[in-house]
Amino acid sequence: MLRELSIRNFAIIEDLTVSFSGGLTVLTGETGAGKSIIIDAVHLLAGGRGNSEFIRHGAKKAELGGLFQISSSGHPVYKKLEDAGIEIEEDTIILRRDLNDSGKSVCRVNGKLVPLSVLRDIGASLIDIHGQHENQELMDEKQHIYLLDHFAEEQLTPIQDLYGSQYDEYRSLKKELASISIDEQLMAQRIDLYQFQMKELEDAKLKLGEEDELLDERRRLMNFNKIFERSNAAYEAIQGESKGLDWIGNAMGALEDAANVDEQFKEASESVTTAFYALQDAAYQVKNVLDELEFDPARLNEVEQRLALLQNLKRKYGSTIEEILAYYDKIKTELNELLNRDEILQVKEQKLLKMEAVLNELAAELSTVRKAAAHNLSEAIMAELRELHMEKAKFIVNFDELPYFDANGKDQVIFYISTNVGEPPKSLPKIASGGELSRMMLALKTIFSSSNGITSIIFDEVDTGVSGRVAQAIAEKIAAISINSQVLCISHLPQVAAMADHHYFIKKEVEHDRTFTSLLEIDTDARIEEVSRMISGAEITELTLQHATELLNMANERKKQMR
Repeated sequence: MLRELSIRNFAIIEDLTVSFSGGLTVLTGETGAGKSIIIDAVHLLAGGRGNSEFIRHGAKKAELGGLFQISSSGHPVYKKLEDAGIEIEEDTIILRRDLNDSGKSVCRVNGKLVPLSVLRDIGASLIDIHGQHENQELMDEKQHIYLLDHFAEEQLTPIQDLYGSQYDEYRSLKKELASISIDEQLMAQRIDLYQFQMKELEDAKLKLGEEDELLDERRRLMNFNKIFERSNAAYEAIQGESKGLDWIGNAMGALEDAANVDEQFKEASESVTTAFYALQDAAYQVKNVLDELEFDPARLNEVEQRLALLQNLKRKYGSTIEEILAYYDKIKTELNELLNRDEILQVKEQKLLKMEAVLNELAAELSTVRKAAAHNLSEAIMAELRELHMEKAKFIVNFDELPYFDANGKDQVIFYISTNVGEPPKSLPKIASGGELSRMMLALKTIFSSSNGITSIIFDEVDTGVSGRVAQAIAEKIAAISINSQVLCISHLPQVAAMADHHYFIKKEVEHDRTFTSLLEIDTDARIEEVSRMISGAEITELTLQHATELLNMANERKKQMR
């Protein structure tokens, strides 16, 4: 769950740190006080899109931080942290995000810098934010199959894993077939091109390491005069008229005589003797090279031409000889496939047919499990909707078979609903009103909350536009969800506020011509006043205070029954 949230220089919030507990936490306050700004901060902390407009006027950056405590070692966030190379200590995860005035952001998880994509992936396992305009999953028919699969996750996962691996191979094979199945004219052009390129590369007779050897040889040929002159000078100094080696030989003999008389000269004698023979060997080596040195202008021209050829091939086929040879192997394989296209095509088509048969079997298994789960999901949702005063609603999961395979099998799943007696069920996004979508969403959250692994669910004014008994039903549903997940809820409904385990009041103040937002947890007496204000508006009367007290007492009794 989200244990602590810190916000600094974000919109009209200068500096705010608040601690949260489990259960249902409700945030209330006047319109414009900054309630949604806090949700915006959490959204950005979890990897949402942000920009410099969120930074408080006059500040260089906005700083957001959140401390999460994970109670289950099997929580999916552990795998995501492991994949990102992030360590977790004492079941604690700290998310931090700084928004700079340049528009860039710096993201950290447990102190480690991470890309925004990693922060978003980890945040999605920790926080689920749902607002009154955020029913994308329900409004997007393509997402319905994922909601159903989540409901039947335990039964589906083994089959999905098998299907997924087979489907990846199937797609890869189809791409191979598509690359082979080209028209005759294009095939003839490609054969001619590959044959020309292969001949050019074969004629070049490339060898690994050849370019480095040629560059060394060219450097020697271009510096022939310098090499000859300096090596000859070295030889003359050692063995020539200056008789350098003779003088060292004299020193060697003299030191040997001295060492025979006085052992103090023994080490020096040995050093000079070693140097004498080393210089003698070096002189022989230099002499041998000098005798073989011969300047060949024609060879220099050959080397230059060969290097030019290699450069031309590199320009066309790869930046190194290794890459050129790899390209040669590639086009050789492709040319073989083109020349033997019919035979290869037949083999691959037979393989594709076998894979399609396997996929059909697995897709049928997926469909069987989904249809069984769809019946259970329909029953569960209608039970929840009845408690949300949609007694006449009829919910079904409609299945159509796709004429092709996709990543989910061959099922097209769309949620259908009928909210009025006598009307046939139709696609949920096409007929459901905003209030009905909110209740549908709450029904799904209630069903999924015990198993989805999300540590914190945030509702941002999802109760807008409802009142009376529906408002009370929504309040009780949100409280029910908080039994299995921490819930933070921004609400204008007194029924929701009354069900809270923790109640925070948000207010906006002006000091020294600047606006500030503050957050205060309120006790029983203050809660009565706040719920009373929510019932009646600005004017609080003795009657509204009594009504608020009664509402809070009823909520406490209802929570005892629920838990």
